[in-house]
Amino acid sequence: MGTIKTIKIEGAPAPAGHYSPGILYNGTLFISGQLPVNKDGSHTFNEPFDVQARVALNNLLAVVSAAGGTADHLLKVTVYIVGVEHWKTFNQVYAELMGDSKPARAVVPVPELHHGYLVEIEAIAAV
Repeated sequence: MGTIKTIKIEGAPAPAGHYSPGILYNGTLFISGQLPVNKDGSHTFNEPFDVQARVALNNLLAVVSAAGGTADHLLKVTVYIVGVEHWKTFNQVYAELMGDSKPARAVVPVPELHHGYLVEIEAIAAV
């Protein structure tokens, strides 16, 4: 059996539930759903969708970075958005922050998310 390592992010708020931001197992990083919570723990649920998407993606990339990777190491990204109307905006923010990286991806419209947020993102990476 390989080694299981919990990934923690320095200077970021602790997860609100009983989970880790990321788990690294034999070079595969499993990243928990990242909500658009600012690094100082403040919430963005009253911010526009593009701001929330940017914060959530940056949180996801911070977990990848803490495990020693970059956006290029992402294999699969799953995005939950409240409202199909946000799809185009999400694509724009995603393309900007991901650059040339194009991992496999699913965008799943949902009726609602925790605390009134509009986006949550989880992923799997190879680092």
